[in-house]
Amino acid sequence: MSAGGAGPTLVLVVIVGVLVGCGVSLLLERSLTRILLGVILLGNGVNLLILLGGRSGVAPVVGTGAVEEMSDAVPQAMVLTSIVITFGLTAFLLAVGYRSWYLTGDDEVPDDIEDRQIVRRAERDEVTTVDLGGEGADADPEQVDPEPARRRLRRGDGVE
Repeated sequence: MSAGGAGPTLVLVVIVGVLVGCGVSLLLERSLTRILLGVILLGNGVNLLILLGGRSGVAPVVGTGAVEEMSDAVPQAMVLTSIVITFGLTAFLLAVGYRSWYLTGDDEVPDDIEDRQIVRRAERDEVTTVDLGGEGADADPEQVDPEPARRRLRRGDGVE
């Protein structure tokens, strides 16, 4: 806030724009690590934007000063809530990234097979066929779960 309490300075507004812009550009990447950093930057930018919406002043405690000079407590409460939500989302994305790294050795999000089929159909201007259902879970290849990948256990005696 500026010294007179008139509103946010241009520097803080530019910082909000840079944080949100960098956060959004990182969210569009394919690496889960960069997506995680994008969520953190975007959350910090939005928190700063919410704080800029409030007015500065004395502590919002009744009896400590004039009501007109008190700061607004609602943006501060919203920022605290936003920090908790951002922390929870960060923990979830860390778990997803760790699981992806553990299973595949990479944190890049792969293409979906359905997405590739949609792109091919769009290039050929084909109309997708409607799945009316009714054929049952065993006959419909879209509804059958794939077999889980089997892992080989390595033994110390050289036999696999």
